[in-house]
Amino acid sequence: MKLILFDLDGTLVSTGGAGLRALDVAFLSLQRLARASEGIPFAGRVDPVIIKDIFQTKLRRTPSENELRSLMDHYLTALAMELASADNYRILDGVEALLTVLAARPDVVLALGTGNLEAGARLKLERSGLNSYFAIGGFGSDAEDRAEVLRIGVRRAEEKAGHPFAPRDVFVVGDTPYDVAAGRALGAVTVAVGSGHASENELRAAGPDHFFPSLKEKDAFLSLLPATDPAGRSRQRTGADKPPECSERSPSAGRRSERKLSRRVR
Repeated sequence: MKLILFDLDGTLVSTGGAGLRALDVAFLSLQRLARASEGIPFAGRVDPVIIKDIFQTKLRRTPSENELRSLMDHYLTALAMELASADNYRILDGVEALLTVLAARPDVVLALGTGNLEAGARLKLERSGLNSYFAIGGFGSDAEDRAEVLRIGVRRAEEKAGHPFAPRDVFVVGDTPYDVAAGRALGAVTVAVGSGHASENELRAAGPDHFFPSLKEKDAFLSLLPATDPAGRSRQRTGADKPPECSERSPSAGRRSERKLSRRVR
């Protein structure tokens, strides 16, 4: 059985900047800080770290726990409103077709592995109807370290499946070098997709096991998994099963020795 953890923003959907606008609304309302998100890096980072970075960079101080909780609450309220009115919200190319096939396979468990707060992730996927594919996941509300977010997602998937996943049975799919680095920290199979803001060169430099321009490469993505028989059961894949390759394995990834899923979450 395989576990596939998907990043959200830039991998599954584009919210058209709804998250940035929602943070700006929250900071303006609570801290009287305009354009709070301006100049702050977002891609691949977890929400609590982004919020703390804004406090430290723009307000020159560390937020209290109460301030952090209040800011997150206001952000989520504003996010729901921004998502409802976002004209350029969209599901990214190939996502629905790929998820439909993967969800139908009994040998695959789907999960999220995202820096979003869980409530924020659910809001972002609600509009597209993609929440139904992801009963579990690891989120930015679980941990501030991206690799730890994935470990939590793996633990929840193991609880759901009733058995552990070997590192090379875990796939991490994302659009930033942070996703690749976090997946490598677990010893997982890393799949970089060029549907976000990172360039192909930046993604390849991170050393993913595979790179796809987008998730439209459905057959090539599925070729990474065991073939299935008509009943959906995994079987040994032969050369005839494999479609033409659209990914390229990173040399550094090919040389990398397998790691264990250490530091299990208690």
